[in-house]
Amino acid sequence: MIVWAFIIAAVLLSLERLTYYYISHYPERWSTVCERSALRVLGRPVQVLHRLFYLFKVVQMAVFLGWCALFSGDLLPLPTADAVSGTVGGLLLLAGLVLNLTVFRQLGTTGVFYGAQLGHQVRWIEGFPFSLLRHPQYVGTLLSIWGFFLIMRFPHDDWIVLPLLETVYYAIGARHEV
Repeated sequence: MIVWAFIIAAVLLSLERLTYYYISHYPERWSTVCERSALRVLGRPVQVLHRLFYLFKVVQMAVFLGWCALFSGDLLPLPTADAVSGTVGGLLLLAGLVLNLTVFRQLGTTGVFYGAQLGHQVRWIEGFPFSLLRHPQYVGTLLSIWGFFLIMRFPHDDWIVLPLLETVYYAIGARHEV
């Protein structure tokens, strides 16, 4: 069962990363797709990606909660962490949220959603959190993912599977980001 669950999760979670790779490497094609397809009702290319971001997060949370439900055997899974793991997980979640909120605040929607690649003027930020990390949004997201699974599935054997998968996906994304 874990193999099929993993394959389904891997495919669904890869959609966001593949979309970002495509936009990062082929911004002109993305702009054309947004202007000449049904996506045009969602707005300009940055707006379309911003809206897709929410869809990707719904898919990500559905996969995470589905994983927790499947491996806990409960439709509404409860946290399984002890006090220490739960506290560490909560701190990781909080740190990840702070990093992501700071990135969004510093760059704005246009900067976060590949505005520079899509022809917008986006100012270069050298302050926090970019002064500490090359990809603070990726790190923030990964901290949140690890924190979530520490809280929800630790100490079960499956707790580490999706955080490791997402770490690989985000590392590849950071490596290939333009």
